[in-house]
Amino acid sequence: MGDASVVGHVDADCFYVSAERVRYAHLRGVPLAVVGNHGACVIAKSYEMKAAGVKTGEPIWDAVKKCPEGAYMKRDFRWYEVLSRLMLDVVREYSSRVEYHSIDEFFFTPDLARGRDEQGFAEMLRDRVWERVRVPATVGIARTKTLAKLVSDTAKPFGARAVLGREAEEALLARTPATEVAGIAGRRAAKLSTWGATTCLDFARMDRRLVRRLLTASGEALWWELNGDPVLPIHPNRVPHKTLSRGGAFGGATADPDVLWAWLVRNLERLIEELTYHDVLAGRVAVWVGYKDGRAGEGRANPSEPSDRFDVLLEAFRTCLRQAYVPKAPARRMHLFADDLRPRRERQLTLFPSAPPRAEAVASLAKSINDRHGRFAVRSVATLPLEEIYADEAHGYDICDVRGKVYF
Repeated sequence: MGDASVVGHVDADCFYVSAERVRYAHLRGVPLAVVGNHGACVIAKSYEMKAAGVKTGEPIWDAVKKCPEGAYMKRDFRWYEVLSRLMLDVVREYSSRVEYHSIDEFFFTPDLARGRDEQGFAEMLRDRVWERVRVPATVGIARTKTLAKLVSDTAKPFGARAVLGREAEEALLARTPATEVAGIAGRRAAKLSTWGATTCLDFARMDRRLVRRLLTASGEALWWELNGDPVLPIHPNRVPHKTLSRGGAFGGATADPDVLWAWLVRNLERLIEELTYHDVLAGRVAVWVGYKDGRAGEGRANPSEPSDRFDVLLEAFRTCLRQAYVPKAPARRMHLFADDLRPRRERQLTLFPSAPPRAEAVASLAKSINDRHGRFAVRSVATLPLEEIYADEAHGYDICDVRGKVYF
């Protein structure tokens, strides 16, 4: 059985880069950056690329100037999920309680029944992931989730460390900036610094009531965790969604209403995939559009009934887009939201359904074809203006579409 008194954290090192090196061994040791869908922005970098000064989020044209000898590859989330699942399988071999936190991060309770202590377990798990998946990872073990993540973050790369006992914890917290805690950045960090709290130890020694006043209940939870009191549980199963969303950047700004509508339809088809997968209906929808000049438009509407049906939701989103649309203003990104989510079993049955049986049959047929022949083999004709997007395999998958993660 797992030791409930300690928590482990596995985090792959430069995961996207490492994943590319698994299938292209000649890239090991080569400065490597992974770029996003449109090939314009660095979303991951190797340690060699980092040493050259390349930063995550940097435009590729600036990165090339800093590191002209580097290799630049477009991301492939299908491949990354394959390796992520293999890592998850390894962790589950040594723990009966695992949280699939993100595509390259896992929390777990270590199984120490085989006679290993916490440090030995961390080293063993790191080595097993490398042997089985060929992805370098770092393992941290501590008394809480927040501490375990801090331990693994500070042990990178390819580290394995267990930090237990208050003296060892305080030594770690004293040399770690408070901004290294997930959930402490920007405005929260500024509030803490006003009270002289710049390190994790400063934060842990603050008055709890003050922390709650400054950072609300979520900040107080981090305070408890840094002090060795576990209040953030491990979630072996994903917590039910309150909101589902799909969207992103267009790659280039557009003021063409047909193209903007095509993006809405594409994102709606992706959103319906999520509603179907999670077996929920949307009772309320919203659209957010970001424009090149910095403006943003928003629109909200209620479907005629809680639904996951394309035709029903499309009419609601049409109303939303009209509210969010700024004529002649080039738009750069769009996000669709579905909330007021309700389990499908709660759907109200009526004598006069809003959609005829034929619509249900068409939706079912399209899904069966796509399940067999490809995710977008059958799609709305409204998406024809985005033919180049559908022709590019990089757009066929996204990190948000990786099933089962707690994060995203």
